[in-house]
Amino acid sequence: MLKALLFSLLLTLASSTPCRRTNTPTPQKATSYLQPDPSASTKINGTVDITQTKTGLHLKLYIQGLSPGEHGFHVHAFGSIFPNCTAAGDHFNPDNTTHGAPTDSVRHAGDLGNIVANEFGVVDTEIVDSVIALDGRYNIIGRSFVVHANRDDLGRGNAPTSKTNGNSGARVACGVIGIAKS
Repeated sequence: MLKALLFSLLLTLASSTPCRRTNTPTPQKATSYLQPDPSASTKINGTVDITQTKTGLHLKLYIQGLSPGEHGFHVHAFGSIFPNCTAAGDHFNPDNTTHGAPTDSVRHAGDLGNIVANEFGVVDTEIVDSVIALDGRYNIIGRSFVVHANRDDLGRGNAPTSKTNGNSGARVACGVIGIAKS
């Protein structure tokens, strides 16, 4: 009888103890190689190097082959870019909110605003975002970055797609986000 009571007590304690990940460290670095969308006749390519910091996710972008000017840049829901960048799905939006600017309190998690290509079509910039991460609810590992043909209106335009994708146009380049060797 005492053994049965002790066993049921241990079983109750074990089932009420929350599970913890003890052997799976949070990745500190990730990367994405951007390639042109096959349906867009461009030669865009680039890299996004990602580091998790205490102040947010730090993105270092180097992209070439874009038309000069602003281009929408987002994290999309899926890590699939075959047969083209459309396979990446919509913007990463775990909270089911409307599109906005990176600084807006209401925005898709994947809304990273605009990147600016210089007169040679090169983007060499850094972004720090406090919403997306390399673990947890806003984890971007296994999702995709997408570069759009046009400027993102940050959800402030009058176009029908303004509140869903910033009216940023076609997808001209994309890349799957993966864990990088630290």
